[in-house]
Parts: sequence; structure tokens; C-alpha cells
Amino acid sequence: MLWEDFSNALSSSKFRSLQVWAAWPQLNSPCLLEHVMLPVELGFLGIFLVQLLRKGVELIRKQKSKVSDQGTQMHPTVIKVGISYKASLICSTLLLALHISRLPMLIYGETECNSKPQALASEIIQVLSWSITLIAICKMAKWSFKFPWILRAWWLGSFFLCITSTVFHVHFSFINKGEFGIREYADFLDLLSSTCLLGISIRGRTGIVLIGTNDISDPLLGDKADKQSECRTESPYGKATLLQLITFSWLNPLFAVGYKKPLEQKDIPSVDIKDSAEFLSSSFDENLKRVKEKDLTTNPSVYKAIYLFARKKAAINALFAVINAAASYVGPYLISDFVDFLSDKETRGLKSGYLLSLGFLCAKMVETITQRQWIFGARQLGLRLRAALTSHIYKKGLLLSSRSRQSHSGGEIMNYMSVDVQRITDFAWYINIIWMLPIQISLAIYVLHTNLGLGSLAALAATLIVMGLNIPLTRIQKRYQSRIMEAKDDRMKATSEVLRNMKTLKLQAWDNQFLHKIEELRKIEYNWLWKSLRQQAFSAFIFWASPTFISVVTFWACDLMGIELTSGRVLSAFATFRMLQDPIFSLPDLLNVMAQGKVSVDRIASFLQEEEIQQDSIEYIPKEQTEFDIVIENGRFSWDPDSSSANLDGIELKVKRGMKVAICGSVGSGKSSLLSGILGEIHKQSGRVKISGTKAYVPQSPWILTGNIRDNIIFGNDYNNAKYEKTIEACALKKDFELFSCGDLTEIGERGINMSGGQKQRIQIARAVYQDSDIYLFDDPFSAVDAHTGTHLFKECLMGILKKKTILYVTHQVEFLPAADLILVMQNGRITQAGKFEELLKQNIGFEVLVGAHAEALESILTVENSSKPTLNSTPDGESNANVNLNAEPAHAQQDIEQQDNPSEITGKEGKLVQEEEREKGSISKEVYWSYLTTCRGGALVPIIILAQSSFQVLQIASNYWMAWVCPTSSEAQPTYDMNFILLVYMALSVGGSLCVLVRAILVAKAGLLTAQALFTNMLHCVIRAPMSFFDSTPTGRILNRVSTDQSVLDLEMATKIGWCAFSIIQILGIIAVMSQVAWQVFVIFIPVLAICIWYQRYYTPTARELARLAQIQIAPILHHFAESLAGAAPIRAFDQEGRFIYTNLVLVDEFSRPWFHNVSAMEWLSFRLNLLSNFLFAFSLVLLVSLPEGIISPSIAGLAVTYGINLNVMQAQVIWNLCNAENKMISVERILQYLNIKSEAPLLIEDSRPPKNWPETGTICFKNLQIRYAEHLPSVLKNISCTFSGGKKIGVVGRTGSGKSTLIQAIFRIVEPREGSIIIDNVDICNIGLHDLRLRLSIIPQDPALFEGTVRGNLDPLMQYSDDEVWQALEKCQLGHLVRAKEEKLDSSVVENGENWSVGQRQLFCLGRALLKRSSILVLDEATASVDSATDGMIQKIIRQEFENRTVVTIAHRIHTVIDSDMVLVLSDGRIAEYDSPSKLLEREDSFFSKLIKEYSRRSHGFNSMAT
Repeated sequence: MLWEDFSNALSSSKFRSLQVWAAWPQLNSPCLLEHVMLPVELGFLGIFLVQLLRKGVELIRKQKSKVSDQGTQMHPTVIKVGISYKASLICSTLLLALHISRLPMLIYGETECNSKPQALASEIIQVLSWSITLIAICKMAKWSFKFPWILRAWWLGSFFLCITSTVFHVHFSFINKGEFGIREYADFLDLLSSTCLLGISIRGRTGIVLIGTNDISDPLLGDKADKQSECRTESPYGKATLLQLITFSWLNPLFAVGYKKPLEQKDIPSVDIKDSAEFLSSSFDENLKRVKEKDLTTNPSVYKAIYLFARKKAAINALFAVINAAASYVGPYLISDFVDFLSDKETRGLKSGYLLSLGFLCAKMVETITQRQWIFGARQLGLRLRAALTSHIYKKGLLLSSRSRQSHSGGEIMNYMSVDVQRITDFAWYINIIWMLPIQISLAIYVLHTNLGLGSLAALAATLIVMGLNIPLTRIQKRYQSRIMEAKDDRMKATSEVLRNMKTLKLQAWDNQFLHKIEELRKIEYNWLWKSLRQQAFSAFIFWASPTFISVVTFWACDLMGIELTSGRVLSAFATFRMLQDPIFSLPDLLNVMAQGKVSVDRIASFLQEEEIQQDSIEYIPKEQTEFDIVIENGRFSWDPDSSSANLDGIELKVKRGMKVAICGSVGSGKSSLLSGILGEIHKQSGRVKISGTKAYVPQSPWILTGNIRDNIIFGNDYNNAKYEKTIEACALKKDFELFSCGDLTEIGERGINMSGGQKQRIQIARAVYQDSDIYLFDDPFSAVDAHTGTHLFKECLMGILKKKTILYVTHQVEFLPAADLILVMQNGRITQAGKFEELLKQNIGFEVLVGAHAEALESILTVENSSKPTLNSTPDGESNANVNLNAEPAHAQQDIEQQDNPSEITGKEGKLVQEEEREKGSISKEVYWSYLTTCRGGALVPIIILAQSSFQVLQIASNYWMAWVCPTSSEAQPTYDMNFILLVYMALSVGGSLCVLVRAILVAKAGLLTAQALFTNMLHCVIRAPMSFFDSTPTGRILNRVSTDQSVLDLEMATKIGWCAFSIIQILGIIAVMSQVAWQVFVIFIPVLAICIWYQRYYTPTARELARLAQIQIAPILHHFAESLAGAAPIRAFDQEGRFIYTNLVLVDEFSRPWFHNVSAMEWLSFRLNLLSNFLFAFSLVLLVSLPEGIISPSIAGLAVTYGINLNVMQAQVIWNLCNAENKMISVERILQYLNIKSEAPLLIEDSRPPKNWPETGTICFKNLQIRYAEHLPSVLKNISCTFSGGKKIGVVGRTGSGKSTLIQAIFRIVEPREGSIIIDNVDICNIGLHDLRLRLSIIPQDPALFEGTVRGNLDPLMQYSDDEVWQALEKCQLGHLVRAKEEKLDSSVVENGENWSVGQRQLFCLGRALLKRSSILVLDEATASVDSATDGMIQKIIRQEFENRTVVTIAHRIHTVIDSDMVLVLSDGRIAEYDSPSKLLEREDSFFSKLIKEYSRRSHGFNSMAT
């Protein structure tokens, strides 16, 4: 009876499908089902048999091989059978039984098909197929963790065959009998079992677990396998059942934890093994190799690799998406029937109404489940693409050649990893729309055709016109996106450069200039963003206007063709038009994302195809086959592979095992390039390079990793205490560790920012020593250390602990040359001289110039030394080096040290410079929302936007209400008004609503972008104005993450997300208002359902919020690690540590994936539950409408309520989802607002306290009780400094590495503010004037030379204050004039990022040029000539003496001759003044620190003197 009612309900409303069936005359003898199914079944059976035969052959081979392995003991294994396996066994058995039971029914009973043999053959094939299936399932239990592909394909095919069979049989039962028989009930059982097998086939896992019962463990597996298995068991998603996967209940334990307390990273489960970065990276590499082999190319297509990588998961997602699209059109299809039922309720009976309601509910349930699954699957696919591409970009970054590295800045490569990968991830979500679009449009036209006949063609034409209109808009959007990315790259490049060189900018008072540069770049980006958002606003107008346009065209076409427009047809059409909005709007979105995705894939593909370092440039020879560790034969090398000229040419070199080879030469002669040639870093144009043994490399610019000192030294090796102690002793680090609060566990800031230059150098030397390699390459290792430490390093390290090693060292210090077995003199990229020290002196062809410059410097020292104390140099040769105490101090200083706290007692966060990234906890405060909403014009636009959206909602409902009210309920009744008038009113209301949307969209875009711009500008100003302590303790990655990822959210997403929170609430209020007009009783269930929804939202939010925050925080370590790896790519490759760094990157990617994956899963968990609740609310509303007596409500208005109610589940879920999504995105605002509260350094200008224009006139610097510390939780670096530097004098500052020399200089420039005491320059307390007034009046040549990307002129004079002639004069004086004149562009010659196309020595000369241009009364030299040779150093000192005569010059130098002619010498030790007097007076005291320093330098050069004479 129930099905009879259902049949009556459908047939009485001219159920279209039955009409179609009846129209097929050939179905009088319906064997169509057998004709269709027989070939399919035979095909599957054939494949089954082939597979069975193949397996049989394999089994026979295995049995033969087992005969030879009988001695092998087999250990018993327990098999734990999973639910999936059991379910597949039960379902297959049931299906086999059902098909066997049908055989006698076919033989003895009647069939729909007139050909009994055909029907019988079909059933026999089914029995055979299911028998084979059952056998296959039983046999696979011992060996398979996944179902074979053939089984899964058969289950998928049988599901579709089963659906087809059931529909046919049900149809013919109604046509012929009018009731169900045994065959139909069996079909339903078939369908149930097939659906279960479909779910199992999609998942693919058997759930079988093998548990070993023996105690013997395989040593080959090791801990790695244990860790992998542990990782698998830790992932709740990986072991979830089918029901848990559908309902997302595998997340319940995480929600239970997150609701009780704020989640920490350790609380989040691991990702499944298939979602781990290691697995995905390996899989992507395999796909790239496959493409490479197939296409026979060295540059495989990234598109093809992505396709192969993603196709399986994408196919499963597509299946869910297609089913979802189909299910979503069942509602609009049934609305006309429902209105007809309400019009004739008495005749049709309540049961048919309830069955219609059940049909609505079932369709919504299928829609909900499939929608949640395809969206989750798309997010998961996005995660996998992100992990694979991120790891691949990282690997590529480690292999880039020098030329490629120079063409891609760090900021640009960061964008590939953050922005471009994100856009490709987004495309993984949108790709399903490609499959859904044709199905949605086809179904929409079909539904319209059943209701409006030929009028549907007009709807199709209108739809295609609207969609076609979007295509040119998308092309424009693609162009905008490319421009936005280019502008963003430029801004990120400039920002990253500014952050990296912040200390230089502050010292030179250029921070405002570079701030304006970033603001100009942002202005360009802003203009493109506005064009893009304005165009998107117009697209939104088309989206909301499209139903109006399509409906008006369709209804007018129906009127012209004479098709009656009843309220049922109109309402069904409205629901369909609203459904059509999705594909229409999806198309431009899809095309837009495709455009973005293509741009991003092209950019990444271009990067991945960049030139790499030559992998075959070095031949590795086994040690036993040669006595030479390094051999270069006729080597020709160039940094530019396409250049005809070479940087190194005619290189011939043979270095025997254990030799010490010194490399010297003038600045830019090719010394560092020679080491790069041995390392394989520079392109080899011709010749051969042979290496025998492992390498260790110490670059000229120290490369230090963020982390503690010990990790930097052991560098991934096992910690060996004896070896470690020996290493730090040889590298003179013991004393430094004693001074650090946490010893060698003291944390180093980014790029070693809280370490002195000498400490950084010695840490990286210790790293090389600890590696215990065969070959050591040192690039000017002694430039940053003082004379004492340099001697110690040379004797204890190079000639001590490494005495049996092969060493090549570049040096400008001639005193280290005599000890070398071989000296190479470089000039213009060639080895001009080679030999021992004595041999080279006799040749008189260049080497003597370097030696002569050093001899002059030494002579100046000896003159001062002898005049002060003639007997000072007569130290007995046998005196022990131990007597040269590097820490000689006055007694009072020693006592002060003893009174300090014991360093071992300092615990907690002491010594930890880089603190954990700040993370808010709990709900996002209302102040964050309020700040965001009121940033733009005090929030004045917000009420206008809400009014525009409310007006749209009212006008939209009014237009639909109008059509439902004036259209007749049946074709017999006449419309109240003329149809033209009806459509004109409808059009006027709809167009008015669409215009409201246009106003709203433009205002949201403008307000959002203005807010983003205001917050960006404020953040940028706060960051640039932050004190250096902020940059010391904040990794650049954290700041870049905010100005890149978080800013992108504000630019493009935030306003829309916040807007949709309000818009969706307004929409749902409209839906509820319409539904309550019809049946107020719906509130009885709506209120409790709403309460449950709110409870779910509150239960969900704490967990999701913390997951989103943790995901945001985990981005920065990936970017930071990548930036550090790019900076240290050469040392990483030299130490063969690529594997370890790649693994660290994979771990960091997994650390990000964990919170991100669980966050998107949590969103689906909530959406699924909210959808279920709204589905039942909708079903209740339908039952209520069916149950109410006829005549109480108008059928057309009730139909309107159903039309709106169909979207209730979507809208209700959307409200909560939008609120949660907006809160997640609001975290970006919260993170940016955190940086608006950074404590600023002192004002740049203080109008009430400006110094005189000629200040400083004399240049007298007075220190009074000065104390400095870098942070409150760190110990003082300078302690009680009190002394005066007289104006116009030359002051030399010396002391052991790390004694506080550079800190004293920073204090003069107020880079660090005094904790106590003051600095007074020419009677002006520098703490009372503006920073720019101070820094612009002083000049400095810093320890770390910094060049900016741009031109030579821009680097010397960024403020454009000087003429070209003055710039040329400065270049000539600093020995760079001839180099710049030799270049085609002259002053406009390019300087790449970091000045990589200039040597370190040349960079230091550029810094000298800046000082010469500025000509201040006070000049500070902080190791200004550390990276230049002695001859160049002598010339520089001469120029400084000439140019800065009668000016105060403060010089920090490790080369004694640069301070020996100073008027006064300040000796610092452990942050205190050890000595301060004239050099002559200090030398009169034998026990003085300075005296011992000179003595050591004299002794070190004693051997050199005897050889030189």
C-alpha cells in the first residue's frame, strides 16, 4: 500500500519519468536490462579469470622457490581481521546467496524478459563472479592490507548495475502488477549490500593487521620501522572505521581535549602515513622521474607530475562531487509535485505527502554526506600537494647555482613556498567544480524542461550568455593576478632585504628612506589589488543578477510560446535558478582560481627548472688510489656559464694529503672563487677537478643557524664529549662559554645576531673541526678575530688538531703564510705565483708587494714598541704561550668578576634570546573585531553595507513572493494580472535587489582593502621603528609570515569572510521569516535545533581556534628554516648535510600539516552535524505542511516556503561555518595587531631638543658609568664604562673577541640604549636628542658589510644627497673607481641581493665609500678592513688619515698596526675597561694587556722578519 501511494502521488502529477518509460514501445518485451548488463558482466568475469590465472602462475613460481629455502624458519604470525574485511565477506556471501536463490525463480517462474536464456545467462555470470569474489577475499587474508584493484572495480561496477536493475524491476512491478514481489525485495537487499561494498571499495583498506608472535626481531628494520608503525597507530584518521569516516567522529577525542584546555602542538595527533611529508615527497619525486623517463627530457612537466600524483584522490573526490550535484537537484525536481499535492491533498492522501517528504529528506541526506566527503577530500588533496611541492621547492633551493640564486631573491622564493603553493592548494578544492558544472547545468535544464517544456531552451541560452560573459572577466582577472604576484614579489624582496640589513639602515639613518621604498612598492600592489577586487565586485553583481536575468528571459519565452506559468512551475523554476547560481558563479571562480593556479604552477615550474650547480664538476677518487687530496687540471671557471670570459682561468693545482696551502692576493683576485671551484659551487667551463676524501668548509661570511651553540658545532653529528671539549679548546671558545649564562647551550639569535663577529667565526671553525673531515677549506678565517685569538686558532687548530689534515686557507694576514707548505698568489683570476714563502720572496714578481705592505705595518709597531721599552721584544724564545694571558686585567676588574653571580645558577629563560612565538589563547577578543571594523573611516561603511544586503534580501523575497502570489495554482485558473505586468514588477524588484548587491560588493571590497592598507602601513611603521633588540630576538620568518601570508588574508579574504557572516545571518532570517509565514509551528523545533547548533558551535570553536593559531605559527619555522638553508646552501653542500636539512624540512612541514589537517577536518565535523540538524528541521517543516488541514495555507505560498527551505540546511550550516571561518581568519588580524604594539625605539626627531647644525664640532665622546644589556633577561654586556674620547683624536679599541667592542659602538649610535649611565658628545647627552639627529651626524663602517639590491650609486648614496662627481671621488678614494669604470653601466652597475656579485672585501670598500661621502666629525671603524689584503689596508688607513684629519676616529681592529698609531688605546675585557691610555704609556708596563698583545704579535711575526730579511 505504501508504494502504491507513492506511485499515485507521482503519477497523478504526471510524473515525467513514467511518461518516458511508457513512451518506449520496445519495452513491451523488456530485455533491455539483460542487453546492457550481459556485456558488462562478461567483461568483468573475463578480467577476473585473467587475474586469477596470473595469480596462479605467480603462486606456482613461489612454491618452486620455497623448495630451495626450506631451511628458513617461518615464524608464526597472528592475523587480526578488520571490520572492512569482515563486512566485505558478509556482503559478498549475501550477494552470492541472493543470486543463487534467483536461479530457480528464473527457471520455474516468469521474467520481464521474453528471452529466458538471456536472463538465466546474466544470473549465472553473476553467481560465477560473486563466487570468484568470495574465493579472492578468503585467499587474500594472509597477505594483503588493501583490497586488489580488480575487486574494488567490480564492487563499484556492481553497485551501478544493482541500482539500474532495482529501478527497472520496481518500474515494471508497478506497471504490470501494481505491487512488489520477492524479486523486488531481493533487489533492495542487493542494493544495501552493494552500497556497503561501494564504501569499502572507496576506502580500499582491508583493516587486516599482522601481529608477530616470535621474540626474534629483524635487525634490518631498526627503529625507523617502529617509528613508522607508531606514527600509523597515533593517527586516529588512519585507523577510523567507515562510519567514523562518514561522521568525522574520529575527531571526538581531540575535541574532548580542546574543550577542556587550550590545545598545544603535542596534543594534536600525527597525520596518517599517506599524508606525511616524507611519503608525499617521495611519491612526487617518483612521478617526476616517471614523467622524465616517459618524455625523455631533463626538465619534466610539473603539470604531468601533479596529475599523476593527484589523480587517484581527485577521482574519488570527483565521484562524491558528482553524486552531490545530482542529489542537490532532487529538491527542485519535486517542488512542483509538492505544490500539486497541497492543492489536491484530499484526493491523493497524506501517505503520498509523507513519502514526498521522505524523498526530500533522503536526497538531502545523500547531498550532505557526499558534500562533506568531497570537500574534505579536496582539502586533504590540497594538503598533500602543499607538502609535496614545499619539500620539492626546498630541495631545489639547496641545489640552485649561483646565477640562479642571484636571479631569485630570498623573498621571491619564500613567495613560491607560501603564496603560490597555497594557490595550487586552493585549486585542488575547485577542480571538482569541473565535473559538477556540466551535471548541474544538465540537471537544471532537465528539471526546467519537465516543468516548462521548450521554455527550458531559453533558460539554457540565458545561462550560456551569463557564463560566456564571465570568460573575458576571468582573462582580465588572470592578468590582475599576475600583476599582483609580481608586485607582491617586489615588495617581499624589499621587505626581506630591509629586515636582513636593519642594523645597517639604523646606523646610517636610512630607515625612513627604505620605509618609503616599501610603501611605494605597496602602493603599486594596492592599485592592482583594487582593480582585481573591483572586478570581483562586478562578478558578484552578475552572480546575484543572473537568476533574475535567466528567469525573466525564461518566463517571457514561456509567455510567448503559450506555456502556462502555474505557481508550482514558477516555484520549481525559482529553486532551479537558485541552484543554477552555483555553476554560474562557480565558473568565474573556477576560471579565476585556474588562472591563479596556472600562474603559480608556471612560476614554480620555472623555478624548478632553474639551473643547478654542476653535479659532475668534481670527480671523487678513493683515497687508496691517489696520494693527492685535491687536483685541478687546466681549470677554467665562471660564475656566469654563458659568459665568454672566465673568473678563474688556467688553474693548475695538486695538493698532497696533509699539505697546508695558503691562498693570498688582492681584493677581487679570485681567492674565494678558487675555493668555490674545489667545492663545485662555481660553474666549471673546462678542465678537471678531483677530490679524494670528505670536505669541511668555513665561508668568509659566518653562517650561523638559529639554535644553541652546541647544535651549531656538532651540526647533526653524535655528541662526543672528549672530541667536543678538544674542539672548543682548539677554537678558543671555552672562555666565551664561561661568560654565557647557559654556556654552550646559550641560544643564538637569527644569523648569530647576538654574537660578535669573532665568536661567529670561531663557532663555524669549531663546526668544521668537529666534522673530522679529510679536507678543510678556510676562507679568510682570521679576519674577524683579534691577534691573540688568531694565533691560538692557527697554532692549536690549523697546525694542531688539524695537523694531519689537508688544509687550504685564504688569508690577508701575511704572518700566517710562512708556515704553509705551498702559497698560491692570485691575481685577476689566475695563480700567478706558487711555492714556499722563501721561494716567492726571491721571485720578485708581485708577492713582495703584499709582504712589503705587511713589513711596513710591522715596522710601525716595532718602532712604537722599541721607543717605549727597548727590551720588550727580547722575550726568550722558549717562553710558553700559556704566559700570554688573554684575560689580563687590573685587580679591581678581576674582583668585580668574582663578585658576579655564578653562571651555573642562572636558569629559566636566561640565555634564551629567541623566545617562543607569541600566541594568544582563548577566544579572539572583541577588541580585535572592533579594531578591524573601525579601522576604515571609524566603521562608517559597515551600517551602509548591512543596509544594502538587507535591502537585497527584502527585494529578493518580495520578487519571489509576488510571483508565487499572482501566478495561478493550476493551469485551469487565470492569472490575476497580465503576464507582461507581472514580469515587469518581478524584474523591477529583482534588478533593484541586484543593484543593492553591487553597492554592497563595491563597499565591502573598498572598506576591506582600505582596512588592510591601514593595518599594513601601521605594522610596517611599527616594525621599522622597533629597536634592534626586537630584530635580535625575532626571526625574520615570523615578520615575513605576517607581511606575506597574514597580509594576503587581509587583502583578499578578510572583508569577504566578515561580510558573509552578516550576509548569511540576514539570509537565514529571511528564510525563517518566509517559512514562519506559512507555518509558525516550525519554531517549535527550530528553537531547540538552533540551541543545539549554537552548542555545537561553542563546543567546536575552542578546538578549531587553537588549531588555526597553531597552524599559523607553524608556517614561520618552515620559512625561517628555508631562509637559513638558502643562506647556507654552500656550507650545507660542502658538509654533505643536504639529507639532514631536507629531513628537518619534512618534519617542519608535518608539524604544520598536523594542526592544519585537523582544523579542516574539524570544520567538516561541525558542518556535517549542522547539516543533519537542518535536514531534520526541513523534514519537520514538510511533514507539518503535509499534516495541516487543506485550506489553512495557500499551496503556492507553502511552495515558496519549501523553495526557501531547500536551502535551509546550506544556509544554517553556512552561518555557523562563516562565523567559525571568520574567527579563524581573524587570527591573521590578531597577529598583525600584535605587531602594532611593539615598543618603539626613541623618537627620530625631538623638536624641543635638536642639536646645533654644526654639532658635533670637536667630536668629544664622554662615557659616564655606562651599562648595556641586550634584553632584560640577559646579563650585562658592558659594565661601568667611564672614559672620554677627546675630540679630533684617533682612538683604538682592542680586546679579546666578545669583550664588548662592537657593543660600545652600538651604544654610541643608540642601537642599544644604556641601562644605566650616559654618553655625552660635545656636551650633548645623546639620549636627549632624536635618533636621526644623532645617526646622521656620525659615520660608521660596520663589521658586517651590507649592500642592497640596486645600483652602485644607490648603495653609496641612497638619500641622493651628493653629485655624481662626489660619488666618483669617493669611489676612487676607496679603491673601487677602476672596477666601476670598467663596467658598462658605470654608476648604474647592478648590485644583486646581499651584494653577492661583489667580493666581501669590495663590499667593505663600498662601506668606506659611504663614510667618505658623509665626512662626519666622528667616524667609527668596526673591523673596517678585516676582509682586505695588507696592501689595500695600508692604502685605506692612509686615506682615512688624510680625509679625517682633525676628526675623531674610533677604530676597532684586530690588526694591531691599525691601532698602534692611535692617540689613545682602550682595552676592553669581559665588558669592562681593562686599560685606557696612550700606546706608549701602555707599553711601558710589561703586565699590561696591550703590551702582551704587542708582544704576541711581535713573536708571531718574528719568524717572518728573519725570512723577510
